[in-house]
Amino acid sequence: MLKIGLTGGIASGKSVVASRLRELGAVLVDADALAREVVEPGTAGLAQVVEAFGEEMLGADGGLDRAKLGALVFGDPDRLTALNGIVHPLVRERAAAVIAAAPVGAVVVQDIPLLVETGQGSSFHLVLVVDAPDDVRVQRMVQHRKMTEEQALSRMAAQAARDVRLAAADVVLDNSGTVQELRDSVDALWSRRLAPYANNISHERAAPRKGGPVLAPADPMWEAQAARLAARLEAAAPAGILAVDHIGSTAVPGLDAKDIIDLQLIVADLATADRIAPLLAAAGFPLWPGVLADNPKPSHPDPADWAKRLHANADPGRPVNLHVRPAGSPGCRFALCFRDWLRDEAAARRDYLAEKRRVAALHSVDKSTAGYAADKEAWFTEYAAVRMDAWVQRTGWRPPPYAAARAAGTAAESAAGTAQS
Repeated sequence: MLKIGLTGGIASGKSVVASRLRELGAVLVDADALAREVVEPGTAGLAQVVEAFGEEMLGADGGLDRAKLGALVFGDPDRLTALNGIVHPLVRERAAAVIAAAPVGAVVVQDIPLLVETGQGSSFHLVLVVDAPDDVRVQRMVQHRKMTEEQALSRMAAQAARDVRLAAADVVLDNSGTVQELRDSVDALWSRRLAPYANNISHERAAPRKGGPVLAPADPMWEAQAARLAARLEAAAPAGILAVDHIGSTAVPGLDAKDIIDLQLIVADLATADRIAPLLAAAGFPLWPGVLADNPKPSHPDPADWAKRLHANADPGRPVNLHVRPAGSPGCRFALCFRDWLRDEAAARRDYLAEKRRVAALHSVDKSTAGYAADKEAWFTEYAAVRMDAWVQRTGWRPPPYAAARAAGTAAESAAGTAQS
């Protein structure tokens, strides 16, 4: 299934988005509704709240007086933390039961007001944030919820700041306009991204890529996007992954590149890579069949040294190449060193960009990304390797400890201590 985390600040319009997604066919798990259920009369949750905050939190009917509890905890971080410590685990348990009952291939949307605050972003394929400017949200709370401005600001202060929430978003739905405009945005997102994404996951296939090797201007958001993707991968198979690194051109600040994020997932060996492949597919990164090795470089001519697995993102809205390589392998070391060399040397960045533009122009008509990659190989082997070698010798570059050779890779490590890494 495709797991979506939906969040937004108070009065952002999140309920409109949740309702529309349910109408379109999503399985909706509403954290607010579940939070009410777990403290209904007779529940263990209500008993814990009374124990923590006193029987005065009960109304005349024996149920929770939510207004009184809200006035007590909002603006008091310690009390709010105590309340969350009671309610959140119960909500997660109830949500897990609803999700387990969802059909195969479903789009499951979890509506979680405090998704960012509770650090749950890596649990989802995508995080959707419904956003509106702070002053608009205050106005809505005053007009529609009959709050004072002070009360509205207090509720907002109990949640993550707007910029923090936006930084956690894969998709931002702007609700500074009309309700119909917001619903139209949801419809477009569903048809163009969410439904195809869910279908790709259910068939364990990568999202098809259209067009050829078009270079995009360097995007400062690439790094944050890569970090979110890496966190999801590490959460998907924590026992098998040594590290996930952002590599390739999008990992080099200021360098124009194809808008495809390259990640390197480091494992102990290829047996581990094959073992965790189903977990990566479930996380939205199915295996790309037929790609079993990188092109050997002259320093390591044996193709067996360059074996790897290639996965790609099932998400049509964010192309990703996921290179799964053994620690200490020449391919692992080369990817890290090439990235660090480009980050360090302006001349190397300039020359590589010129080569990328030259080869992209060659394939502007046939739109062959495979041809684009193949035609750059001569530059890597005949030009870059020599310059990287000199840079490594001058700087003393070594791969991070997690990428160093292990066990059977020790021989490769000792033989690969220069620019081929």
